[in-house]
Order: sequence, then structure tokens, then C-alpha cells
Amino acid sequence: MRIGDFELQEPLPMLKDPHVLAVVRPWIDVGNVGTLTMRRLERHLESKEIGRLVKPGRYYDFTRYRPKSVLKQGVREYSIPSTTISAAVREHGPDLITLHMLEPHLYGEDYTDSLIELLKYLGVKRYSMIGAMYDMVPHTRQLLVSGGILDSHNEAEYKLVGVRPSDYEGPTTITYLVSNALDAADIETRIFVVHLPQYFQVEEDFTGTARLMTIMCTLYGLPIRLADSERGRQQYASLQNIVTDTSEVAGLLERLEERYDRENNPDSEPTSDLSPMVEEFLQGLGSNTEFDDELDLDDDPDDE
Repeated sequence: MRIGDFELQEPLPMLKDPHVLAVVRPWIDVGNVGTLTMRRLERHLESKEIGRLVKPGRYYDFTRYRPKSVLKQGVREYSIPSTTISAAVREHGPDLITLHMLEPHLYGEDYTDSLIELLKYLGVKRYSMIGAMYDMVPHTRQLLVSGGILDSHNEAEYKLVGVRPSDYEGPTTITYLVSNALDAADIETRIFVVHLPQYFQVEEDFTGTARLMTIMCTLYGLPIRLADSERGRQQYASLQNIVTDTSEVAGLLERLEERYDRENNPDSEPTSDLSPMVEEFLQGLGSNTEFDDELDLDDDPDDE
């Protein structure tokens, strides 16, 4: 069955008030936090793929998102980068749809129109974008999570899981088109973006994943063990050893902790802003996070 530019596999499951969890690669998925969270949820819920783009090449430049060739028992198979959609039917609560989106290189408006047509066909009630970004935050404090603008629909949930409204201004992605179209379609939206320490950039950030998974478990009544916080603590503990042995990084961390505590505790004593040298250092790290479009998109991260 074709809906817009998506091909759905029949028969489709009977979905009950479905909610969508979406991750947008490569832009808002640093540390693969969104993808790791989705994969963990999909394994636990035994999600099944129900659809993908009919002709991904209409939206993607394959010299930037590379197809991949693999041999399986002597037979060559090809994996084509695409946007995929999976679904899980749950006994209690809304069913969950997971949407792995690749940001299109071309025809962003058409891509958005097809996506909204698909979500309306599936009867989606809520769309949540999840992911992570780098920020000037210390690894020794609870990772911050930002959302969208507060309104009567999301305020209670954001407060429950400790999500703060976002005041971000700057470059954005296909997400702004999708958000506007969702509003026009009367589909509720949520945003959950974890802020990771800019000075510690790893391919798979398990502390960020644990923070995001904890939020998902709280909102959807899932076992908190899925967050696997201990794995994240061990990962960041290894970073602490590096910090202790490096005076420059230790000084930077202290300033970040001071600023974090000041901004998140109104009663704290005021401290000075980060020095221009520190700001320049962090911005230099940030310049390394601009994504090369030539991604190995077939090798999705796996936390097992």
C-alpha cells in the first residue's frame, strides 16, 4: 500500500491512539543518543518495520548518504539509505511508532507532505522528536533536557520529567517544516533533546541515552531498567580520570560546574561567565560536530 511517497507493508497492525517517537539523523543525534534509545525501545517492544520510502533517491544524494553492499551466505544484498517506520502494539497505553528519519537533501516540502499524509493515515495522536546536541555543560551534573515552547498540552509532562523549554536560535533542519505541518494537522508535538558535554564526544553516549530512556520509561510506563544508567556512569567515570590528570580540563570543568549550578539554582551566588579563552576552546570543539553527509548509515549503533 502506498501512502504519499511511503510504501506500507500489509496487513498493517491495528494501532490504538498511536504516538510517534522520531529521530532525525544526522543533525540532532550526536552521540547516537536518539538512535540508541529507539533501538532499545524497539527491542523491548518487539517493534516491526511497517514501511519506508518508495524511492529514497528522490530525496537523498547517494554520493553523500552511501548505499551499502553486503554478502549474506554468498548472496550480495544492498542496503539503501531511507526513512523507515516501525510499530509496536502494546497491551496498555498508546501504541508506539518509531520513525527513523534521514534529513533529505532535496524536496524538503514534498518529503514533509508525504510524512504528514502517512501519520494522518495511521491516526497518530502525538509526535515526539528525540535526540541530543552538544552544549557547554559539565559531565558531573545531571544532563539537561530541553523541549519546545511550553503550552497547556505539554507543561505538566515537561515538569514531570524535568524538561525545560528551549530558547534556541540558530540553524535548524527539516524539523521546522515537520513541526509547522504537524500543528496544521492538529497533531500534538513534543521535543526531548539531551544536552551532552561538548568536551567529551563519543560515538555512543550511554549517559545521554540513559537520561532520554528514563524520560521515555516514565512517560510510557516502561521498566526503568531499560535506561541502564550504570553503563553511562561507567563511561563518564573514565572521563573523570582524564579530567583529574589534566589541569586545563579540570579548570574548565570547574567553571562549567559553577555556571551550571548558577543557572539551575536561582539562590546560588553569582559567578563570572566563562573566559573568552574557554569560550573559544569550546566553540572549537563545536566546529568538529558539523556533520559530514557521507555517513555509514547502514551500521546503526547497537548498545548490546
